[in-house]
Amino acid sequence: METQLAWLRTVVLVLDLGGTFVFALSGAALGIKRKLDLFGVLVLSVVAATAGGMMRDVLIGATPPAAILDYRYLVVCIIAGLALFFLHPFRGQAQIRDRLRTPVLVFDAAGLALFAVAGALKALAFHLGPLQAVLIGGLTAVGGGVVRDVLVSEVPTVLYSELYAIAALAGATVVVVGRALNFPSDTTAVAGAALCFVLRLIAIRRGWRLPTAW
Repeated sequence: METQLAWLRTVVLVLDLGGTFVFALSGAALGIKRKLDLFGVLVLSVVAATAGGMMRDVLIGATPPAAILDYRYLVVCIIAGLALFFLHPFRGQAQIRDRLRTPVLVFDAAGLALFAVAGALKALAFHLGPLQAVLIGGLTAVGGGVVRDVLVSEVPTVLYSELYAIAALAGATVVVVGRALNFPSDTTAVAGAALCFVLRLIAIRRGWRLPTAW
């Protein structure tokens, strides 16, 4: 049992740090797109990458949140933000908004997928029920993006975009169902993340949306 719990913690940590990195890239890309200075870009990197995980940890009682307790989260955010700020090839060009749209969406989809499964796994590790674990996975995935968008005065992507929260909930559901069927955690994590990522990208490409009010 102890070995299994240790393995689960390792899987969650790897997914968390992976999601932190790609969501930090999405935050930095949005900051560059909105022509923020270096400090602003780094703030968006940190917020996008850590806000969802902090919400999750507070709700399930894992305090202090991992993003505060473990210095690696902040280091990953700073590295991602600095790398994109200084190395992206479109810096200073007039078409920056259009050219950075695709990287923002891809990084965001990857972060969404990794955080959805990490959130669900951590919720299960804290003995939450299946429904609660799915919801926590979804919150972990969308929380950082919501705060990121609000900081730059944009309507949060989750409120209008193509199958955003639905993709996250689908990925988290795969994890929960896999646990109920006693499948290995790493297998269900990969399957859940892949489903979320692919579903989100297909929805963007094909314009799949939920119905809107007239």
